[in-house]
Amino acid sequence: MAGGSAIRGSRVGAGPMGEAERGDAAPRQRVAYFCANGHETAPMFAVEAQVPERWDCPRCGLPANRDAANPPPRPRNEPYKTHLAYVKERRSDSEAKEILNEALSTLRAKRKSGEIIY
Repeated sequence: MAGGSAIRGSRVGAGPMGEAERGDAAPRQRVAYFCANGHETAPMFAVEAQVPERWDCPRCGLPANRDAANPPPRPRNEPYKTHLAYVKERRSDSEAKEILNEALSTLRAKRKSGEIIY
């Protein structure tokens, strides 16, 4: 069989592999980042690219910077606050009692007049 497929023996997506066909690679630099756990990460950046001050450590997820002697501190882990905790930050106990007594007197007045049946 003389007239077979022109792409016989190759796979989809295969193309010429080599620096000459793709063009020259951009000049790169390796930048080291250090986290609070002592991990070092060194991603590659293009020479003309702006290098970020901080980078997330891929091993532990903590923030990392370029100063090995002084890595950024661990972020503070704030506990979950309920709605009541936020209300207590805004109101004192005496204010809360006043508001509760006002609401109860309003509710009792509405029940007495028949607006609320329960």
